[in-house]
Amino acid sequence: MAECKWYVLRAVSGQENKVKSYLDTEIMRQSLAEFIPQVLIPKEKIYKPGKDGKKKVIEKAYFPGYILISADLTHGEALHTITSIPGVLGFLGNAEKGMTTKIPVPLRQSEVNRILGVMDENVHSEAKLETPYTKGEMIKVIDGPFNGFTGTVEEVFEDRKKLNVTVKIFGRSTPVELNYVQVEKES
Repeated sequence: MAECKWYVLRAVSGQENKVKSYLDTEIMRQSLAEFIPQVLIPKEKIYKPGKDGKKKVIEKAYFPGYILISADLTHGEALHTITSIPGVLGFLGNAEKGMTTKIPVPLRQSEVNRILGVMDENVHSEAKLETPYTKGEMIKVIDGPFNGFTGTVEEVFEDRKKLNVTVKIFGRSTPVELNYVQVEKES
């Protein structure tokens, strides 16, 4: 049985999914599943307010440009297959004092547990908002009874995903509490 360790593979940023797809295909084609059992792209769920006022959930790479791979690199074919995939820049390795090495450095088990724990947490947690708001920022209301009004952010409640906003209604400044998904940044 192969002794697999976790490594960090550097990939062209934005092409992590394509690299993973190529890797999965080559692993199956060359019957290397015993030596490369897992290829993971750590991701987090983020929601963006959509144009229609509904929230849109997207998945975003947690570490852009990096892929986690469980592999036994003592098997020469496994190492060659991984490094010959288009879009792979190499392994994250020892680069102390200007010295580079061809031998990849595996992650410590504590690092692996932390990263996989964050991924598990993200699977079970609510999506995060990509663009938090700041006090004094101008916003436009896109949903609810104040749809179409503009206002100024007075207070941000990050934990509840709400804002206190001052909106001008009939020439008077009125404080209103709104959800993040009910507003968008004024352009």
